[in-house]
This record gives sequence, C-alpha cells and structure tokens, in this order.
Amino acid sequence: MGNFEQKLNRFLEIFIEQNGYKMVLEGLKNTIVIAVLGLIIGILIGTIIATIRVIPKYKVLPRILNGFCSFYVGLFRGTPIVVQLLVFYYVALPLMGLHMTGVQVAIWVFGLNSGAYISEIMRSGILSVDAGQMEAGRAVGLSFGTTMVKIVIPQAVKNILPTLGNEFIALIKETSVVSFVGAADLYVAFNLIGSNSYEFMVPYLVMAMIYIVLVLIISLGIKLMERSLRKSDRRN
Repeated sequence: MGNFEQKLNRFLEIFIEQNGYKMVLEGLKNTIVIAVLGLIIGILIGTIIATIRVIPKYKVLPRILNGFCSFYVGLFRGTPIVVQLLVFYYVALPLMGLHMTGVQVAIWVFGLNSGAYISEIMRSGILSVDAGQMEAGRAVGLSFGTTMVKIVIPQAVKNILPTLGNEFIALIKETSVVSFVGAADLYVAFNLIGSNSYEFMVPYLVMAMIYIVLVLIISLGIKLMERSLRKSDRRN
C-alpha cells in the first residue's frame, strides 16, 4: 500500500505541480475532436454510399458507382486503421504535395474508415424501413432522392441509432493509435507523464478511467436520445 501511495504522489506531483494536466486536457480535446469529426465525416460518407448501394441498378452509372463503393468499403474494412494512418501520412500526402498536422490526418482517416462501416450500418437501416414508405413518397410525386432524404433516411437513422453509438465509442477508443502520426491524444499525454515519473501504473489506470467515463457518457447520451425518439413516436 505504501508503494502505491508513493506512485500516486509522484503522479500527482507531475500532474498538478509540473502542469501535466495541461497535456492531459490537450490530449482529451484531440481525442474528442478526432472522434466527433471522424464520426460526422463517416456518417456523411456512409449515407452517400448506402444510398448508392440501394439504388436500382437498371442503368450503367448506378452499377459503376456501386462497384466503386464496394471497392471503397472493402479497402477500408480490410486494412487496419494504423496502416491507413501510416499510408495516408507518410505516402499519400507526400505524393500529393500536401501538408497536414497529425490531428488533421487522424480526423480524415478516421472519417474515411468510419464511412466504410457506417455505410453498411446505414444500408441495413434503409432496408429495414418498410418499402411502402418509398412507394408512398413516389406516389405523391417526390423524386427518389427527395424521398430518401426526407422519409426513408430519417427513419433509418432511428433504427440504427444504438449501432451509431457503438461506432462512436469505437472511434473514441481507436484514437489511442494516432500517436503513430504525431498527434497528441490521451495515450500520448499519460505516456509522457509515465516517462517523466518512471512509473506507468497510476497514469495508465487514470487513463483507463477517463476512457471508461467517456464511454459511459456516450452510452447515456444514446439512451436519452432513444428515449426521446420513442416519446415522439408515441405522440405521433
């Protein structure tokens, strides 16, 4: 017990007196920003891909777009997120002559990766909506695109909300690998504190607790949103 108290005191000394909390706050901010923006990009990409994949394939263009989407989904689902980060940062950016920070790279890679997974989630959500909804929309003169945006996709989002919450939680946890491209997240912050104190037990325990708290907050938020949607359904 005394040994643990020494480790805890050493951690608190670096965390408070040596401003270690500033690194943690910066890492926490980057973790949340990467996950939130990555999820938003993923939802936009995933919705577009899902819509393309459910369009009737009577014409050539929908078949070509469907083939491209299938390749995209297979590429990002078939390679680890770490490999995608490294290839994007050390190969794609230099070839294109572009410069981005580690956080910016992480946002885009996480967004592109998430889009591949969300496209399948969204597609299953769209298919779960009664086909009569599309027929009703077309019957009153709405185009296929308008019917999808105003009628089908909103209902699909209701059906897949818990799964989208799980995807957000997965993004929060996966941000621990962004240090490979020089982005400072929670892992980097606590690893630096551990390196400075030569003790990693307490920093890693605190880091784990922060991740758990983040996940619990997200889970609570999803439950509140589901409850609100169920109430609105009952009113309707």
